[in-house]
Amino acid sequence: MPRRALLWLLALLAAPVAPVAAQRTEQVDLALVLAVDVSESVDAARFTLQMDGIAAALEAREVQASILSGPHQSMLIALVQWSNRPALSLPWTLLTSAEDVRRFAARVRRLRRASNGFTCMSAALRNIADKLLTQLPVPAERSVVDVSGDGQENCNPPEVVDRVRDELAGAGVTVNGLPILEGNEAATLEAWYQDHLIGGPNAFLVPAESFDDFDRAIRRKFVTEISALPGMGAPATRLASGRQPSSP
Repeated sequence: MPRRALLWLLALLAAPVAPVAAQRTEQVDLALVLAVDVSESVDAARFTLQMDGIAAALEAREVQASILSGPHQSMLIALVQWSNRPALSLPWTLLTSAEDVRRFAARVRRLRRASNGFTCMSAALRNIADKLLTQLPVPAERSVVDVSGDGQENCNPPEVVDRVRDELAGAGVTVNGLPILEGNEAATLEAWYQDHLIGGPNAFLVPAESFDDFDRAIRRKFVTEISALPGMGAPATRLASGRQPSSP
């Protein structure tokens, strides 16, 4: 190899490489936090139903099309398991292709349960607000926290869920809810999520009628929040199976 070509090759190999995320995008359409309840009422089978439901939804063509249909054709996603305390199970991950989405879905399916204990939703939201949404690797047009669970806050927290929700909403963050209507609180949980949890721009609920119905509900929820569908209304909107968005 000629000396000039060799020097050029060595210089090329020595050049610093920019982070992949910086090379691929400067801004994303959405930063989405999946906050998944793993409290004591969620047994091993229910935990698997949630993780498989999230993964299957991400593998669905309509969800992948939603992710890639925005102006930036990309989004950030992270997953937090929460009970007594929140645990960041999957940190911010950049999705810019269907293959990216499938890889993230595979990681969700391999997750192990982080803990089990009380339903400490306020602590989970506080952690997400202070330690996750403040550390976006790239700017996002919108930020959404997607909370799913089968129970109300029961940790007697120093600040109520409503207060953290209002803080997030005031900062322009949307908090959406997926109450799982199975167990001791099935009859009251949807109303509690509506009154105390959801808030921010175009916030809404998609109830799952049971843990077996979680995959249907999360898929519908993903398409709606990722696409930022218009006309969602105020933070009292409910999306039910087969229904159009409507105010109560």
